[in-house]
Amino acid sequence: MPRLDVRRLAAVDMYGTAGARWRRRVIVAEFIVGALGGIAPGLWIALSSQTVGWQLFGAWLIGMGANYLALALHAVSLSRPGALDAELAGVDVRAELRHYGLAQLWVAIPFTVAVFALAQFGRPPQHVEPDAAAQERRD
Repeated sequence: MPRLDVRRLAAVDMYGTAGARWRRRVIVAEFIVGALGGIAPGLWIALSSQTVGWQLFGAWLIGMGANYLALALHAVSLSRPGALDAELAGVDVRAELRHYGLAQLWVAIPFTVAVFALAQFGRPPQHVEPDAAAQERRD
């Protein structure tokens, strides 16, 4: 099974390469718009269309929206003061960016990220001992 920690994906995406505050807000907005922009039109298309093709397209949009909803919920929780820094404490952000840059393609597969998020729900957060890269990031 691929390594996809949904909370870490949201955190790394929010932090980016420099941890700029404006980026955090943009990513949270992206996830919320992705959730609403997938689920609402997806429901409308799936329920109002007469052909199977359009109904499948609507279902695909709903699945994409569900993936973004999982990311949005994590991003909102990571927006609390200190939450993002705590999540990324001891993490080599550059290495995580390389990994999650490709792993975020899972968002295009309906319900995949949402299923990973549900499977990870309630598990304790991963704690990593601080290393030199994380120390440099905080300085």
